Amino acid sequence: MSINGVLVVDKAAGITSHDVVGKVRRAAGTKRVGHTGTLDPDATGVLVICIGQATRLAEYFVDRGKCYSALCTLGVTTTSEDASGDILTETSAGHITEEALLEVIPRFIGEIQQIPPMVSAVHHNGKRLYELARAGEVVEREARTIRIDSITLNNFTPSETGTASLEVQCGKGAYIRTLCADIGAALGVGGHMSGLRRTSVGPFTAEDALRMEDLSRESIERMLIPAAEAMPWFPAVTLSVEEQGDVSQGKVVIRAGTDCDVVRLITIAGDLAALASWREGSLYPFKVFPQEPA
Repeated sequence: MSINGVLVVDKAAGITSHDVVGKVRRAAGTKRVGHTGTLDPDATGVLVICIGQATRLAEYFVDRGKCYSALCTLGVTTTSEDASGDILTETSAGHITEEALLEVIPRFIGEIQQIPPMVSAVHHNGKRLYELARAGEVVEREARTIRIDSITLNNFTPSETGTASLEVQCGKGAYIRTLCADIGAALGVGGHMSGLRRTSVGPFTAEDALRMEDLSRESIERMLIPAAEAMPWFPAVTLSVEEQGDVSQGKVVIRAGTDCDVVRLITIAGDLAALASWREGSLYPFKVFPQEPA
């Protein structure tokens, strides 16, 4: 039987998200594998992987809220806004207090403007910024609106290079390295991100994720979340046998209900038959999944 579903992996440090995809491909024995949101090589934590037919669902995980544990080191700025970059400036942060941090942090909560770092995957004239950065180029980037839901200061160790432990809840497109650099700039000493762990993506947490060292076909099959269950934020409708036949052909199903852009259509066996939109008492399938024989 082919493997189809969503796997939550606890990414290790020192490897790229693409490396993780490659390891899952080999373990699962399929090329149809993709991640739903890049983590930096030095970062650890939740990486949501789609396998088999579930790769067609990847777009629906991008908008899920994310939570990070980050270390922000003050007084040192770098070319990459994290610890892997070359040092640009060094300024004493010995006078920065926890009270000063708590006064600055609220400025970065809500919808804010953020300039993507040069090491990001944002496109510029047909190339990704990190490609330009590797070639030694620095280009002007436009600020983008991102959403930071909350920032909690868990701990602060004052020193010449004071370190703040932050918990950040945010929406898509937010760069935590840039947030750390901007907080340092607001304090007048600069800063960079010296550690990062993604603790959750939507309902998926690091506590429930598969560790890289435990990766195997058996562990994937054990930890795999069926496509029908992987998006609980969308309402679900269980189809009759007759309706299943209609949906498999992309036909509209008449059902009373509340209008909704995305609905999961579930077979009697509990598999994902399709995604549909619900409008004016009818379900309109727009993404149909072929069913494997029992």
